[in-house]
Amino acid sequence: MTNHEESDRPVPGRRVFCNRTLNLRAIRAVGFDMDYTLVHYRTEAWEERAYEHARQRLLALGWPLADAVFDPELATLGLVFDTESGNLVKADRFGYVKRAMHGTRMLSFEEQRQVYAGVLVDLAEPRFRLMSTLFALSEACLYAQTVDLFDARRLPGIMGYGGLYDKVRRSLDAVHAEGELKAEIIAAPATFVEADPALALTLKDLRAAGKKVLLITNSDWAYTQAMMGLVFGAAPDASRGWRTLFDMVIVSARKPEFFSQPNPLFEVVSPEGLLRPAAGGLAAGGVYWGGDAATVEKHLGLSGAEILYVGDHIFSDVHVSKSLLRWRTALVVREIEDEVAALAAFQGEQRALDGLMHDKEAIERRYTRLRLELLRREGGYDGVSEASAAALKEELQALRAELSEMDDKIAPLARRASELANPRWGLLMRAGNDKSLLARQIERYADIYTSRVSNLGACTPFAYLRAPRGSLPHDMDADRGSVEAATGE
Repeated sequence: MTNHEESDRPVPGRRVFCNRTLNLRAIRAVGFDMDYTLVHYRTEAWEERAYEHARQRLLALGWPLADAVFDPELATLGLVFDTESGNLVKADRFGYVKRAMHGTRMLSFEEQRQVYAGVLVDLAEPRFRLMSTLFALSEACLYAQTVDLFDARRLPGIMGYGGLYDKVRRSLDAVHAEGELKAEIIAAPATFVEADPALALTLKDLRAAGKKVLLITNSDWAYTQAMMGLVFGAAPDASRGWRTLFDMVIVSARKPEFFSQPNPLFEVVSPEGLLRPAAGGLAAGGVYWGGDAATVEKHLGLSGAEILYVGDHIFSDVHVSKSLLRWRTALVVREIEDEVAALAAFQGEQRALDGLMHDKEAIERRYTRLRLELLRREGGYDGVSEASAAALKEELQALRAELSEMDDKIAPLARRASELANPRWGLLMRAGNDKSLLARQIERYADIYTSRVSNLGACTPFAYLRAPRGSLPHDMDADRGSVEAATGE
């Protein structure tokens, strides 16, 4: 590798990661979500205020939440609400539960085994709800705390954990729909919004490269106008401001229905949000309320793989647009930056852990072979004369002691590895040694994923993003065998 090839690469946490090869030169239109995509909120500050507004609504109903406070470490993106058991769980890509929390208490391994021994997390089942956006952090915290109250019989009138979840969810939906929280955000943007100075340049580059750039958001026009003005500031055309960065703006899009069914389309004809029916359809440079993806495709004269949609919500943004329309998809996962940093900081210990596990596997192979040899001798079916098993038993005992010592060395490293990024739940994309359910959803529906939109600018609108060669267990064994053969080990 030449020096300039390595120097051109962004730092690891700011790279674009590819699940399916994507030629950005073939993309002719790029649509963007707004919240947690173009606008990145300071998660703890935003979610604390959302939590507080919902808590006040429940307090007004008489719920005993006077002393409850938002805990940003209680949950992470990618967990699953089990509304039948009152649990939050982390599952691997196959749906096996690896960690579980009932209310605010982590379940022991034995408790977890009893609840989920015959249960796989299947997101098609109504009892399971994936935390697919950072907006769910306040919901998860409030739900966990109210499960504790429900178990203590302090929430009369609530019928089960499912009814409790629905009540908490509705209270937060109301908070997001009403204007009080949004007014707080607009009034103190530095508290809630993390600016990205490279964002506007990224959008300009896309347009200069001949791509149509669209804003398609569920937020209403008043909030969209305020947030875009805060994020982008002044633009060359003072009369249109931030709108010069987009070929079209669609607000109140009602995703995921935007991608799946026809919806009424209105034109926003005044800064105050006055609407009129868009009888003539879409027009370049316009601002619209509602509508649907089919109308957008018809206006652009594009469809399917010619369009890339970028959002933060696994279901509403990338799952539906990918499954129904075959648009190319990009998922914004801001936590990837922290995840990559945590993995980098743990590299030395990870190498030590890998070395110990390699040595343990070698001891285990010897141990299992000796057990089989002892079995054959004691059974007298190995085809050789019976010999004393005492020596074998002695060696087996020594190997057991060696394995015990090895486990004592491995345990603290394995525990630290399991607590990277979050002491309760660990890494977002891992569940034990396997991929997490979140990682599987991202792998399945997002062609690419990255921590922020401006990372697309760093890789340029002309990049050919190649997916890595998929690895299989026998690939790893073949590679190891090749190394051992070459080194004589």
